[in-house]
Amino acid sequence: MDSTDGGEAEKRPATFVAGPIIIGAGPSGLAAAACLADVGIPSTVLEKSACIASLWQHRTYDRLRLHLPKHFCELPFMPFPQGFPKYPSKQQFVSYLESYAAAFGIRPRFRTEVVVAAFDREVGVWRVRTREGDELVSRWLVVATGENAEPVVPEFQGMGRFAGRVVHTSAYKSGADFEGEKVLVVGCGNSGMEVSLDLCRHGARPHMVVRNTVHVLPREMLGCSTFGMTMTLLRWLPLRVVDQFLCAMGNLMLGDTDRLGLRRPKRGPIELKNLAGKTPVLDVGAMAQIKAGNIKVMQGVKEITKRGARFVDGAEEQFDSIILATGYTSNVHSWLKDGCGMFTREGMAKEQFPGGWKGENGLYCIGFTRRGLLGSSHDALNIAADILLHWRNSLS
Repeated sequence: MDSTDGGEAEKRPATFVAGPIIIGAGPSGLAAAACLADVGIPSTVLEKSACIASLWQHRTYDRLRLHLPKHFCELPFMPFPQGFPKYPSKQQFVSYLESYAAAFGIRPRFRTEVVVAAFDREVGVWRVRTREGDELVSRWLVVATGENAEPVVPEFQGMGRFAGRVVHTSAYKSGADFEGEKVLVVGCGNSGMEVSLDLCRHGARPHMVVRNTVHVLPREMLGCSTFGMTMTLLRWLPLRVVDQFLCAMGNLMLGDTDRLGLRRPKRGPIELKNLAGKTPVLDVGAMAQIKAGNIKVMQGVKEITKRGARFVDGAEEQFDSIILATGYTSNVHSWLKDGCGMFTREGMAKEQFPGGWKGENGLYCIGFTRRGLLGSSHDALNIAADILLHWRNSLS
């Protein structure tokens, strides 16, 4: 969202809306609207794009599947269809979200970009200005644009002179577009690993840049999902013991990843997730390709050249294309002008899960605690319950 105030559009009379304004029609925004609808509170959902879940529909690769089993990714009050596999595909997840919106009567205002949202202290309301010049007013504002609003595009020395293609994973669809090419994949998170695997399966030659330490774990252990097993163990065992178990199982099933250039952090995967928000990579096949030499692990990039890249270890390689698997970031600070200290400098919730969803003056956020869809469901239920208290008081 742009940081301008929409002044280029003709300002129109403000419109008061009865319930909360929800900004964003991704899974988090839909969950918030559904939970409000369940307690009889209307909401107005504003969405910049032309569809729900635009990140999933337009900025993800074709082979993407949910990394966690479906029962960990359900939104409140509605399970996935019984016929869906354990790890639904991108297309199946989008169809689930479309059914979810229809079931709760959620009809976002599409192509409505918010340029300013600010609290009017004199009146005690939130004023939301759109690029079209409309102004909506409500007592409550729910920020649901999430932690993945805008692609992160790093600036490498010499990037402008590279002769080949440079694409962010938000524009990557399939390895078929890179068949026969030698490709530099910058980033070794879940996206970097999966894109590298996809490139392998379509006859490309990926070289994956690993700048920092990373935990790589099998997606399943002993026939159970790693995530599900972790949640169960944390109920009974100290976090450090669970981390030790996960690392031991990872080494047993995947081998010593340090020897492959994937150095494990000193902190355990769950501790690191809680402290820094770094999610461990759940392997779905890339490790086998790395061991086979089909995915080359490279150290950090020092400089991009006309034909390729130089690396921090002094190596130099030529590449046909570069894919930036460098993730996304929040854009909340570009349009929210009175966040009441709710967000960090990076645009994430200051308070850690299970808090972080409630601010001051009727401000709420959902999907900013790095806890995935489970965290969004938790936030949505809390937001609806809290607004319901104020809603009843206003009617009494």
